Amino acid sequence: MELLQCIAEGFTCILVGMKVRTRTEASGCVDAAARCGRRTGKVRAMPVAEPSIAVPPGACDCHMHFYDHRFPKAPTALLYPPEATPADYRAMRDRVGLSRLVVVQPSTYGFDNTCTMEGVAAFPGEARAVVVLRHDEPDSEYRRLTDAGARALRFFMLPGGTFGWDDLEPMAKRIAPFGWHLQLQLDGRLLPEFEARLRRLPCELVVDHNGKFLEPVAPDHPAMASLLRLLDTGRTWVKLSAPYETSKEGPPRYRDVGRIARALARAAPERCVWASNWPHPGIVPRPDDAALVDLLADWAPDERARTRILVDNPAKLYGFD
Repeated sequence: MELLQCIAEGFTCILVGMKVRTRTEASGCVDAAARCGRRTGKVRAMPVAEPSIAVPPGACDCHMHFYDHRFPKAPTALLYPPEATPADYRAMRDRVGLSRLVVVQPSTYGFDNTCTMEGVAAFPGEARAVVVLRHDEPDSEYRRLTDAGARALRFFMLPGGTFGWDDLEPMAKRIAPFGWHLQLQLDGRLLPEFEARLRRLPCELVVDHNGKFLEPVAPDHPAMASLLRLLDTGRTWVKLSAPYETSKEGPPRYRDVGRIARALARAAPERCVWASNWPHPGIVPRPDDAALVDLLADWAPDERARTRILVDNPAKLYGFD
């Protein structure tokens, strides 16, 4: 039985592999374990409650990351989180009730996809990857990664990313023959500026984290209208995920971002997927993954819509059998 002991700010938190019955019971340990993770370089799965909503078989986590200190960080990296391993993720996934995962290349490793692809290999038949590649990589490398589970190129347009906007069309053209889509993370308030270019891309597009409006916008904001128009093309998807990254109102409901997520799920449930963003890089204390799953009941109250978002849409987008 694994024992993790962290002493922080005058109290001791001991986790002994047992399941904590409620989130209230776990709350006293979360902060201590997060601080311990920073000191030890390890991320531990928190044994908190299961989701209160039913998670259907085949549910997919469409955005998460692995971190392993065997691999050096890229010169462009701004984040170097504690280790987060396949074993850590498996414990969380099994507790929450997820079945499939999409491993997204973190900005920490730049163009070195080794950590990401090792993570995919740890979940045979259950995982796909979103990677970062240079334009001049040979076709053989694109084919190799496709065969290993890669289905998309990450286009991270925030500090720490590897691409610039001049790379948008050339990279989209580069990946299109392999059936990949382009996964875009930007300040969603810029969508009206780039909407016309995004509509012309020769591949499908996935927009991260509810549009990632760095200042949450109202559902009738012009940038939100731009995102909805992109979804209406039938070639764009959006991830309902990571509300804590942009919310100004904060937990437990992240109501300002929740309004955006509800509007997206109501307008285009057939174009939405869900993700945990585990291990929540840069966020201390880490949110409870079960609580993040439960937020989907608020964003998509209809159970059939939730099944579509959790199971059917990811299966189509990432090519799960």
